[in-house]
Amino acid sequence: MDSFRSMEDLTSEDYRSIGLRSGLEIHQQLDTKKKLFCRCPVKTYSQDYDAQILRHMRPTLSELGEYDGTALMEFKTRKEILYQINKATICTYEMDDTPPFELNQEALDIALEITMLLNCKLIGEVHIARKQYLDGSIPAGFQRTTILGVDGWIPYRDRRIGIIQLGLEEDSCREVSDEGHNRIYRTDRLGIPLVELVTSPEMHTPHEVADVAMILRWLTRSSGKVRRGIGAARQDVNVSVEGGCRVEIKGVSRIPLIPLLVHNEAFRQISLLDIRTELARRGITLSSFESGSSDITDVLTGTAYPPAAAALGEGLRIGAVVLRGYRGILSTPTQPGKIFAGEVSDRVRVIACLDSLPNIAHTGMKGSSFSSGEWEKITEAVNAGGNDEIVIV
Repeated sequence: MDSFRSMEDLTSEDYRSIGLRSGLEIHQQLDTKKKLFCRCPVKTYSQDYDAQILRHMRPTLSELGEYDGTALMEFKTRKEILYQINKATICTYEMDDTPPFELNQEALDIALEITMLLNCKLIGEVHIARKQYLDGSIPAGFQRTTILGVDGWIPYRDRRIGIIQLGLEEDSCREVSDEGHNRIYRTDRLGIPLVELVTSPEMHTPHEVADVAMILRWLTRSSGKVRRGIGAARQDVNVSVEGGCRVEIKGVSRIPLIPLLVHNEAFRQISLLDIRTELARRGITLSSFESGSSDITDVLTGTAYPPAAAALGEGLRIGAVVLRGYRGILSTPTQPGKIFAGEVSDRVRVIACLDSLPNIAHTGMKGSSFSSGEWEKITEAVNAGGNDEIVIV
């Protein structure tokens, strides 16, 4: 199937043929007077703040004696987290300087009502658990969360969509900016009670995902006890295809955006599977994969390529990674207007905090990056062959 057929040209059977599966994690704020674990009032968001607090996040061992992989990746980015705090909506609890207060009973009652609306089986006891967050969105480095119900369902057309669980938890900070090694949050949203609804991955077309999200939206609103407006409800959308991996699209703010996001992610995964097949055809597997890296700053001294010249002007270094046998792979399309090199660039942006784009160049960019003479020098310096791909960072 052509990976770049538009969503409008595809039928339900087309999506089923690629094994599309999708589920939702919906976060809906509750309309309470106070926050979940303190007695600060829930007010409208504001750009005003009275003070700022700087923190550095670090990973800790879980109860199982393990480090969370995502937390370790966030730690390696060496982010400085700055919190803009307003004394009208925050106290020492949110800054992890005071133990939590008793769970907000108003929030618990609303959450239990929604749990029953979803036909969930209620749990016997409420236990508060910790969910690690090392991106800085929660100053404590973890979110306090509960599970209130499991094994629920909602009707959808001629079938039921399963609700795996419903939890009650505290909301995170609002992100103001994320540039380089600096990330800024506002804390007015922090600690607001919300419910998290997790569906089974039982939607098989992009429009089914949006339909179910809309049903859950109106179902929670039917209680008359949830907050409305921008940011009061957010969807995480999980997508996979046959042979692919589950990918979570975080923080979708508007339901009409869901279908195209699901469609593009499904065919992105198909493109990645095609790339894997091509690599296997070339004899490149996880065990046989070869790469090497070199510092080529001296080779490119005086370059006229603007991104590289700007980096050198800032005192940065330039590195080259040789991907053996990867010739042409990085130029493979993965989405409309996107190629596989974008996957590499995105990871460089997140992990190395190189936000200025382009942050990489590769062999497929000859003619639009370094000069022919510079590429010859690079190729010689890193000992690359005709079937290899060079990535410049």
